[in-house]
Amino acid sequence: MAHEELHLNLRNLKLDDYEQLQVLMDRVYDDIGGAWPKDTIKALVEQFPDGQICIEDNGQLVAVALTVSVKYERFSNPHTYDDLILSNEQIRHNPKGDSLYGLDVFIHPEYRGYRLGRRLYEARKELCRSINLRAILAGGRIPGYHKYSEQYSPAEYIDRVDRKDIYDPILSFQLSNDFQVTRLMHKYLPEDEKSLGYATLLEWRNILYTPPSSVLNEKKTQVRMGAVQWQMREFGSVEEVLEQVEYFVDALSDYKSDFALFPEFFNAPLMGLTDQVDQTRAIRFLAGFTQQFRDRMSEMAVSYNINIITGSMPLLENDRVYNVSYLCHRDGRVDEQRKIHITPHERRDWVVEGGNKFEVFDTDSGRVAILICYDIEFPELGRIAAMKEVDIICVPFWTDTKNGYLRVRHCAQARAIENECYVVITGSVGNLPKVENLDVQYAQSSVFSPSDFAFPHDAVMAETTPNTEMIMFSDMDLEKLTLVRNEGSVTNLKDRRIDMYEIITR
Repeated sequence: MAHEELHLNLRNLKLDDYEQLQVLMDRVYDDIGGAWPKDTIKALVEQFPDGQICIEDNGQLVAVALTVSVKYERFSNPHTYDDLILSNEQIRHNPKGDSLYGLDVFIHPEYRGYRLGRRLYEARKELCRSINLRAILAGGRIPGYHKYSEQYSPAEYIDRVDRKDIYDPILSFQLSNDFQVTRLMHKYLPEDEKSLGYATLLEWRNILYTPPSSVLNEKKTQVRMGAVQWQMREFGSVEEVLEQVEYFVDALSDYKSDFALFPEFFNAPLMGLTDQVDQTRAIRFLAGFTQQFRDRMSEMAVSYNINIITGSMPLLENDRVYNVSYLCHRDGRVDEQRKIHITPHERRDWVVEGGNKFEVFDTDSGRVAILICYDIEFPELGRIAAMKEVDIICVPFWTDTKNGYLRVRHCAQARAIENECYVVITGSVGNLPKVENLDVQYAQSSVFSPSDFAFPHDAVMAETTPNTEMIMFSDMDLEKLTLVRNEGSVTNLKDRRIDMYEIITR
């Protein structure tokens, strides 16, 4: 068959196709009984039309996939082919099932070099996703086993096929299409002499499956992130700063943003209200306003219906200073993340100490971690967050020079790629000559994604104009993270050599 003569069409099977289907099944299954009766096919087409898929070439049926809906709990356990067949040769189809069961896939022998089976399997997977079913199950024959039955047990044979030491025309194909062998079944199809009655129980899990629940309780998978690239300016009071904060929160909320992210030490201009000679006193003076900022920004989160990540502020506790960020949920809860790694400047001039606890927080719009500036430059924290199934890493930062900014940017982009998550960075801009250590700022706020086909070609979702006060938005699809972690071009998290190394937290 010359490929230039092909005219393939993927569609749902119709009852009118039965005569062609009968010829095809008789040819493919001449060793185990041939075609199913017309009434059996008629029932499948009428009860579950979407599950019966075929490919025709110039009007001639050349490949077919037959499918029913079943209960996962019943057919993810050992069963036989007869458990699917009723006494009148009707196939057991459960319209309330939560999984697909692959009854059969058969290809015309002259078309077996064109990967039509892969097309049928992809169509089945898309059906499973589109109607939100849990998995695809199948009983898989192992027709090559009779050649090796004296050398290997069925389990050993399956293992060798998995390692590609042996090729099995059915099992090798199933494994190459992301199916996992979950059980070995005996007497699945006793008349299958080539398999000696054995079969594999195969499963493909729908990683996007969402169990039925109340719509109001369902977590969002489409998330809008908003961030503020903040202009440092002189302020005469806390109220002036909070008015500016509320302005941005209001603007982000108007655009239906789920999050508002502020930069590190965005309220530091308030240190200009005290003596600049002693920097340790100045940072403690600033810490005196932190509780007020925390409470007011939490009120804004509730009243504007937006989750606010408060940048970071100094916290004075037991006569020690920490750099802390608050996650103010729009339901009124407040979580806290202290900066873990303290820069030489913070330690030397402000005597800031590092926190000892790192968390990933559940929100109504995904799982969020906060890595404050320098923290993003340590890959261990990003990996710990990934192990806790983080969706979005938020990085409030403050950098004075472009090279300092680029350290944050490049490390943030690396964290997004290696941990298969979104990373958002936002900083402050402008000059503030009257406040010690805050003379100049450099920032270009950005949102980074994993690097794969589902995301922008450069893995940059959004970015601001450098050194300009503005707000930034980015729409994030959390389901794409699930797909890239399981079915991406590369799967960094799955492919870690945990037999050689691991991260241990204390």
